[in-house]
Amino acid sequence: MILRIDRLPIELPQPKNPSPNAAAAVQELLGGRFGEMSTLMNYTMQSFNFRGRGQARPFYDLIANIAAEEYSHIELVSYTINLLLTGTTKRDPDPVDAPLAGAVDARNSYHFIASGQQALPIDSMGAPWTGQNVFSSGNLKLDLLHNFFLECGARANKIRVYEMVDDPTARAMIGYLLVRGGVHVVAYARALEHLTGADLGKLFPIPDVSNKQFPEARKLEEQGLHRIMFRWSPDDYRRIGEVWNGKHPEDGSEVIVEDGIPVGFAPPDLDAEPQLTAPGVDAGFMQEAAARLFR
Repeated sequence: MILRIDRLPIELPQPKNPSPNAAAAVQELLGGRFGEMSTLMNYTMQSFNFRGRGQARPFYDLIANIAAEEYSHIELVSYTINLLLTGTTKRDPDPVDAPLAGAVDARNSYHFIASGQQALPIDSMGAPWTGQNVFSSGNLKLDLLHNFFLECGARANKIRVYEMVDDPTARAMIGYLLVRGGVHVVAYARALEHLTGADLGKLFPIPDVSNKQFPEARKLEEQGLHRIMFRWSPDDYRRIGEVWNGKHPEDGSEVIVEDGIPVGFAPPDLDAEPQLTAPGVDAGFMQEAAARLFR
């Protein structure tokens, strides 16, 4: 079971300006092949399908625990997309005025046609996320190797979107995910090392760009966030420390397991977009519903 807490792991700054095309690029980090929906569902399905848990408990704990963290990542990316889309069209309920006219120049029209200017489970080109992105082989070494590859691919995409989008909202989100994704890269590599004896430390980082080149990530690494594995459960997944231990391969600092999750910040309160096809709530209806519910 998942315990959901109504917080975001970092505070998202407001965008400089609304930007539907920046939102379209960020969509890749949500619903793309290497997006956060893929990491969430890969690790979730692998944890559901895990066999031999009693003999390999530390590796199950690691995969299941990281899956829980990924839920917070899809929420963070979704809020970033929503903030970038807020205010991209005229707030005018009259359809004759063509309040959505500006959307014809947006790279991803699904944000305006298929939803109320909000995040969707799609990639940057509008293709829906698919369960074909999930790999759950039943072989622990193969799954761990796949997860290492998946996190490295996700890192490459984050860096490229960072280079495309200079908005502070997107860059704050990407900086955080570069650091936390880096933890997962190292964690899966460390799991393979414990399981096989292979030395994967020489592979870091992939791509060969240090997080310190990104100011938003560098600030978080200076706080030690790159060496912490949070335990995303009140009582379970206590054996992750048998895998997440030793020195961090990039700076030699000691990696640690922290009982608990980030304190977090309140999610932004998104402004309404009162277009004709997405109207606000009728006051009379609300009064009638309240009377029925709270007699």
